[in-house]
Amino acid sequence: MASARGSATDLAISVRDVVKEFPTGDGGVIRVLDGVTFDIRRGETLVIMGGSGCGKSTLLNCLIGEYSVNGGHILFFTKNMREPADIALMDEDGLNELRKRYGILFQSGALFGSMTLAENVALPLIEHSYVDASIIDIVVTLKLQQVKMLAHRNKMPSQLSGGQKKRAGLARATALDPEILFYDEPSAGLDPVTSAAIDELMMDLSRKLRVTSVVVTHEMDSAFRIADRMVMLDKGRVLKIGDRCEFERIRDADPGTLDGRDERLMHQFLRGASEGPITDADGMTEFEKLIIAGE
Repeated sequence: MASARGSATDLAISVRDVVKEFPTGDGGVIRVLDGVTFDIRRGETLVIMGGSGCGKSTLLNCLIGEYSVNGGHILFFTKNMREPADIALMDEDGLNELRKRYGILFQSGALFGSMTLAENVALPLIEHSYVDASIIDIVVTLKLQQVKMLAHRNKMPSQLSGGQKKRAGLARATALDPEILFYDEPSAGLDPVTSAAIDELMMDLSRKLRVTSVVVTHEMDSAFRIADRMVMLDKGRVLKIGDRCEFERIRDADPGTLDGRDERLMHQFLRGASEGPITDADGMTEFEKLIIAGE
């Protein structure tokens, strides 16, 4: 196993040579992640981005243990652990124990429709802690205050707007005081003003709770607002990882000054341009053709 860069005090997660494959209808396999390697530093906000079908959602599902990997290692350096935990080697019981260390904000908010907002936030505490009901009520109140949703605690999810559902989902994701927060397209389906408000809330919680944040998004305004560092995926591989300013340089550059196809591809994606390597049909790989065909 390749060693992780840095020390356990520096890292939250180390992804090493991760491969993920899915079966195809003809008995073959398609490789969606192809040797993905990068580190996530403790306390940072890392944005994972890329075009449709690049593997970013699959990568997120591997990071949270929803998908098993076909190769490589995903090492978690959580607090008070004597050695890193490799989720690629864990059974379901081990994964469930590790999952208490992180929270997830799903794209839709994923609230239970039969429960009030307060009951949704209380659920992780009821299932995974042994504190008294009165303490749970205090924690729920605090978590709802953090996301400015306390006034809505007795409402049902059907009574909430899209932005309110995201806030409520975030309150639930932080109920167990996680070390790491995963966000799946947090700006999806939101208008620009609400999206900016959710971004501000995410940054505020990161500062106050001192958590590591991993955000999967294709919304570039949001990405450049919240990121400390960025990872760009393309065809299941890491095209680039670096500080936000490195991606800003590529985004704002004259295309003629960029170095090679990879930088031109990133420039096209970051600017949302209609022409460039991404839309060059002649250069399509079989991977891209399968994605576009919906396979």
